[in-house]
Amino acid sequence: MTDVRYPVGKFSPKPTISDSERNALIQEIADTPAKLREAVRKLSQEQLDTPYRPGGWTVRQVVHHVPDSHLNSYIRFKLAVTEDQPTIKPYKEHLWAELVDAKSSPIEPSLTLLESLHHRWAIFLRSLGAADFAKTVIHPENGIMNLDRLLQLYAWHGQHHVAHITALRERMGW
Repeated sequence: MTDVRYPVGKFSPKPTISDSERNALIQEIADTPAKLREAVRKLSQEQLDTPYRPGGWTVRQVVHHVPDSHLNSYIRFKLAVTEDQPTIKPYKEHLWAELVDAKSSPIEPSLTLLESLHHRWAIFLRSLGAADFAKTVIHPENGIMNLDRLLQLYAWHGQHHVAHITALRERMGW
């Protein structure tokens, strides 16, 4: 049985990736907003307020979390490209998910935000060369991370959360 916390498996980065793998990851990031929008299509308010697993976030919280997380990532990428190994700021995502905008607000603004963000992010990512993806940031909790690793992480992250919703829909027969 699949662990409902990790419907696409746990994040497992490759130490190095090719240009074609990098391009596929960028395309995955570009495609994430449409996949998330499709995952929540025609869900009722009650369904949006259903946790994707016992003790987990609701579908609504997941939808709001993705742009919160990816906004942070977009900024981290830009910092890495424009500064010399910047230290990035972590954030307490579990507390962000408990704020009123994540717990009870409509999901459409977050879906639209994600579409706009990923449009810009994909343009930016496609402009970078291999040397740019070797640039690094310092994460206070996770150490030194290069942009190839972050690219893999956020492509996985979008798939991970879309799968939380699609797996719930499948289990519930929605």
